[in-house]
Amino acid sequence: MTSHVDPNITVKAAFERASAMLHAGDMQMAEAICRDGLRRFPDDGNLLCLLGGVLIRQHRPVEAENPLRNVIERFPDFAKAHEELGNAMLAQRRLDEAAASLQRTLELEPGNDLAKLKLEKVQAALRRPDTAANGRGFLQEVLARDPDNPDAYRLMGVEALQQGHAGDAVVLLKKAISIDPDFVVGWIDLGRAHAAQGDFAQAVDATRHAVDLEPRALLPHVLSAGYLSRMGRYNEAIANYNDGLATAPGNRDCLLGLGHALRTIGRHAGAVAAYREVMRTQPAAAEAYWSLANLKNARFEPDEIDVMRQQVANDDLSDDERAQFMFALGKAYEDEADYERSFGYYEAGNAVQRKLESYDPVDTQATNDHIIEVFDQTLFADKTDSGDPDPAPIFIVGLPRSGSTLVEQILASHSMVEGTRELPDLERLTSGLKPNDPSGEGYPEAISSMDAAGLAALGRRYLEATQRYRSGSPHFTDKMPTNFRHIGFIHLILPNAKIVNVQRHPLDSCLGSFKQLFAQGQPYSYDLFKLGEYYLEYRRLMAHWHKVLPGRVLDVQYEELVAEPEIQIRRLIEYCGLEWEAACLNFHETERPIESASSEQVRQPLYTTSVNNWRHYENQLTELIEALRPLLLRLPKDQRPESLR
Repeated sequence: MTSHVDPNITVKAAFERASAMLHAGDMQMAEAICRDGLRRFPDDGNLLCLLGGVLIRQHRPVEAENPLRNVIERFPDFAKAHEELGNAMLAQRRLDEAAASLQRTLELEPGNDLAKLKLEKVQAALRRPDTAANGRGFLQEVLARDPDNPDAYRLMGVEALQQGHAGDAVVLLKKAISIDPDFVVGWIDLGRAHAAQGDFAQAVDATRHAVDLEPRALLPHVLSAGYLSRMGRYNEAIANYNDGLATAPGNRDCLLGLGHALRTIGRHAGAVAAYREVMRTQPAAAEAYWSLANLKNARFEPDEIDVMRQQVANDDLSDDERAQFMFALGKAYEDEADYERSFGYYEAGNAVQRKLESYDPVDTQATNDHIIEVFDQTLFADKTDSGDPDPAPIFIVGLPRSGSTLVEQILASHSMVEGTRELPDLERLTSGLKPNDPSGEGYPEAISSMDAAGLAALGRRYLEATQRYRSGSPHFTDKMPTNFRHIGFIHLILPNAKIVNVQRHPLDSCLGSFKQLFAQGQPYSYDLFKLGEYYLEYRRLMAHWHKVLPGRVLDVQYEELVAEPEIQIRRLIEYCGLEWEAACLNFHETERPIESASSEQVRQPLYTTSVNNWRHYENQLTELIEALRPLLLRLPKDQRPESLR
């Protein structure tokens, strides 16, 4: 292991360097320096206490206990060690112990305002009668005594950000850095606040200030790279990750981020190398294994499979890590055509992930009932000639793993179309709607009371919000699959937008989701029966749109697309009102960032090997088949499972 400490360095110098890395936000470097220093100075209380604090800030409070209790045993009156132990207890929700440690801190250091604030919060959580004013009020008291205290402004900003008030956080954090322009952590938090607002350009600017102040700090490089990726500036993001790796060779976050960015722009070999470097040096890094599996066309080596099997036997794994290993093992055995073992791991991974999700199928049905009730034929008849007439958007909807990325790649190969990503802007628009009446109800009722001008204004708001993803093409895609719920809304606010619904054999569609560990969303996908119910709800809603808006939506069947590509692609291009271009047939040659799980697959010519993949797992899909029975019975007999023929 490379040492981070000069063999001739003093304990004081080691402590100061580790402290500088901590304050710059580079926790991994700070930890490495502490551990190197403790090899030479194993009894140093300051280094032990600092190591405990660093571990807490890496969300490893259990590990932090040992060095902190070691310090307190040797130096019972070390106030900082008691404070950090209180932090470790607080992170584990061991509130009584946290309160005791913080109380001892204040006995030793009565002027410690932050310890007082934490103690008050713990006492509030315990509902003790001596609970003082809330944390924000206490910070305001600090500012009344010391109006130029940047730490107080920063803490208030962080608290505002945690409560979802990003705008307030930006104001408070800007105040903090105006008082102290060299406040590295303040700049980092300001970047996070801008990112929470969706303003990634400002987030990059703020984070680069932190890089300028602490060039060797890792965290600003990683955050800046992440923000650049969100802006689609992947080459710059890759450069930032490489800068981070120059500072901290082998750093997991940098390597994983680098792999994700390389994958997105089609640099497959580089992505594989980045993931495998993490796997080589950190066998317990579950995300690296799942990331390799999620490339879809990469295969695990036998020794890598052995490592994963050993890891899932580790009782100390978090649920997130266990799910990632399980899904990766499911993919590994699927590649070996051991479908029974493969499904066993997929099923186990879904069971773990299901505990982390919340999904109510009754609520989904009620929501869809509501949408169907509001968006009826009368509503559309009353609101003809509404909305913004701009024909730029092409919405691609459906369920995940049904071929929507393929359709987007085909369209993005056309010179007049820009492929973007799964855009959240339409969902934000519906979430922010409020009706004119005082009932307090929101979307979809608000639509009923809106006139043509109001609907046109919503269309313009969507177009303005999505402008940041575009670079000048006449048309752009929005591939958010769940927009199928909002087709009626799209029609009213953007009457000339195109809507393409991509669908697949019900069992292949659902199985594809069941085998996918999603980064976020799709909580219904981790239970076979609920997954089947959700698919039926999707088809019910699509049937409604076809009924009330005949001809408005183009259905693209995945199996037909891969069986007769030119016929189906010409049909798609014609529906979108575009001139035919042969590049659409050679979509796999298109160089553009692709963020979905299908990114590697759609860079290949069309293939049919994914059709009827469900037959490999038919014996394990009884629950799903039962849920989908009404729909499966309408299919031709040769497309049904054996039990329904």
